[in-house]
Parts: sequence; structure tokens; C-alpha cells
Amino acid sequence: MYELKTLLPQFDIKLPTCMYDLKNVSLAAGGATAGDTAHIQYNNGVTESASNPKKSVTCALDLDILGRQIQQLLKQEDTAAVVKRQDKVLQQLEELKAQLDKIRASLGVRVCGKTIQHTTAYQNGGLKEVPLQDVVVNGHPNFIPYALLALKNAWRDLYTIDVKTFTHSTMADIGPAAREFEANLAKVPVNTALPKINVTLIWKNCEHTEMISSPTMYVPIYGEVNIIRYLGRVGPTEYRYENSPLCNEIDAVLDICYQLLRCTTHKSQVAMVRLLDKRLQQQQYFGGQQMSVADIGVYSSLIRMPAITDKDLTPALLAWRKRAKLVTQI
Repeated sequence: MYELKTLLPQFDIKLPTCMYDLKNVSLAAGGATAGDTAHIQYNNGVTESASNPKKSVTCALDLDILGRQIQQLLKQEDTAAVVKRQDKVLQQLEELKAQLDKIRASLGVRVCGKTIQHTTAYQNGGLKEVPLQDVVVNGHPNFIPYALLALKNAWRDLYTIDVKTFTHSTMADIGPAAREFEANLAKVPVNTALPKINVTLIWKNCEHTEMISSPTMYVPIYGEVNIIRYLGRVGPTEYRYENSPLCNEIDAVLDICYQLLRCTTHKSQVAMVRLLDKRLQQQQYFGGQQMSVADIGVYSSLIRMPAITDKDLTPALLAWRKRAKLVTQI
């Protein structure tokens, strides 16, 4: 290699005497004892005594000395301390596992077993049975949520939906259709002996019908069809369809209703009606032989679409509408 010129001159540096002298750990671990004089060979080949504390020593790496140091460290009490801490951590993990097993047992669910206890929450699609909070529905008078009236009539002997209406400052007049809707809601009696959910309907200048189910944060549920899904989950057990074999069929019908309400041409509306006719087939209702939330969604959607007349409905849909009207009374 090229030899470089020394930029700084050599100086004799005197170490301060006010500092403590530390014992050379490497030499002590390598076998040197107190009083022994160890000789260290520098990188430049000069050998000096290690007992001189005034010199700054830089020694070459010796694998034998390093090996002896590792062996000595393994024989010390640090290894026993590590093992003791490990045993303590393992004991804490066992205690935590026992606590988790107690929590699972209190919930009535065996995770590690082959069977799961079907609790009430499991039968309700995973929804825990807790007191329901009041919900708020914001709707435009041009898009009246007839599903609230249909569900209130259909559940009058099973469940109570107490609907109170208010008008937002953004609406000067709600119109005759909305006022008639309010009057029909008031005609359905409220049975305090039945499970009840309070619904506040606010007529508002909004683009979509939305429902707020959380009183602490603004998390809206958009669309009348999705509101029907929510009320179907918290309503009477006869209308909870998530554990039904026709669960996917009911969801498909509600999806068609969602698309029907957003059709902009009469041709597209009639196309959606044809899809509903195929879903009905020879059944009494869209959910089979008993009425379900799918029938509520279809009935409310057809009322909201005045452009769809009896000429656009098939004989099967006309017969179904008569049966649904007896239940919904709209």
C-alpha cells in the first residue's frame, strides 16, 4: 500500500492521574491473575508489559482468549438469572392462558373444542342482545320511506316501532304525501308491552335516505334497503333471515330493490321488475311461503315508483301485491 505522509506531528500525551485505573478484563479472563505481568504484542511487533497503566494498549484479536472469556461468562451466575427470568415469564403466560379460558367459559364459547355453543347472539347473526339505542332517519319528502310504515303494520303483534317525525329548517313544506304518511304512522298504536325501538324521522333536504344508529358518532346507513336490513336484524325473530336457508335469496331481492330505486328511465325500471318476477316464481312471498323483509323492500320500492303501473307488473306480481297489502296495510 502507499505510505501516506503524517499530517500531525508526534506528541507525548500524558494521561491524567485523577481517574481510576480499570482492570484489563481481557487479560483477567484470559488467565492473568493479580500480581502477574502479562505481555502484549502490539500490531507493530513491540512487546510491552500489561502492568503499566500509563500506556494506551491496542492488542490484536486472539481467538483463544475470546474463547476463554465466553466459557467463563457461561459459568457465571448470569446464566442462572436468565433461566430464572425465563421460568417466570413462562409462569405468567400460563396464568394469562388460564384467565383467557375463564373468559371464554363465561361467554359460553369453546374455541379449542370441536363444538360451539349457539348463544342468542350467534342466532342473531352475531348481534349482541343489548338495549337498542334510538335511531334517527333523515329523509326527503320526495323519497318517503314507506318501509317504516310497512314494518310497523307487519310487526304490530310482534314488535313496536315508535316513529316520531320532525321537519328540518331546510324544508319549507313537506307536501301532502309526507303529511299523509305521518297520519298513517300515527294511526298504528304503540304497544308498550312489546319490545320497542324508537325511530326519529326528520324531513330534511338530503340526497339519500340515511339512518344514524350510533348516538356518539356520525356513522350513517345509506339507502332504505339497508335500513330494512338493519331493522330486520334487531326486529322480531320471525323476520331475522341471516340463519335462514333463503338468506342469499332475500339479499338478492333487496339488492334489486336498491337498483330499482336508482333507475333513471322507465325501460330500466321495467327490466328490474322482470328480475323481481323471476325471483318470485311460484312462491307466495319473496322469502318463501311467509312474508319477510324482502317483501317489505319490494312493496315500499314499488310505491315509491309511480311510473310503474299495473301494466308493467306480471300476474304473479299483482297477486303478490294483494297478499302483501293485507299485511302492510298501505
